[in-house]
Amino acid sequence: MEQKLIRVLFLSFVFLFISTIVSAQKERQVLPVDEGKIDASFKAFREKLIEAVRKRDVKYVVGILDPAILNSFGGDGGIEEFKEMWKIDSPTSELWDELLIVLTNGGSFFKEGENNLFCAPYSFKHFPEDLDAFEYQMIFGNNVNLRAQPDLKAKTVAQLSYNVVKVDYENSVANKNKEGEYLWLKVETLGGKKGFVNAKYVRSPIDYRACFEKKNGKWKMTTFVAGD
Repeated sequence: MEQKLIRVLFLSFVFLFISTIVSAQKERQVLPVDEGKIDASFKAFREKLIEAVRKRDVKYVVGILDPAILNSFGGDGGIEEFKEMWKIDSPTSELWDELLIVLTNGGSFFKEGENNLFCAPYSFKHFPEDLDAFEYQMIFGNNVNLRAQPDLKAKTVAQLSYNVVKVDYENSVANKNKEGEYLWLKVETLGGKKGFVNAKYVRSPIDYRACFEKKNGKWKMTTFVAGD
């Protein structure tokens, strides 16, 4: 009887151990990549652009836009459309915060036709191709607290770093002052970890991204768009 009990306990332990390993293996991450540092001319250009964005230097930013910049998948494109779309002269323009996030989170060079482009942030080109970009998102940060409840004082159940997640919008906390935005998102990792994350740390791979191309010796922003 005692040996049977030991055997049952041992098998239970083995099953739990294997289940834990299998669960852990399901977790997937989209780790940061920044190839912008390897090209000296682009590195210098990006540093100046980041500085201009922080200063909200409209003249400089407009000056690096390609005349045919893609602003959406339904518009005509161009600099005037960009300025109107982002209300670039308004003190409340949302361009600066969004562009700063894009520019300070890595990116990659790639070839599109005959053009050599750099696109940022890194999540746009490095999100797993076998996952639906409309169904999955990612934790956009390192050691982000996953909380039991949507509250900064709530218990931290785990810390996530660049994990792929699914978002449960129905049980997330919307921003009552801004339609379509959230304060807290309820997420679940591929490994089954569930909880709430501050919404600013969750990003879709098809959220805003910028692409740059060197034309006549000068880097130009040819795309600043969201969606697919």
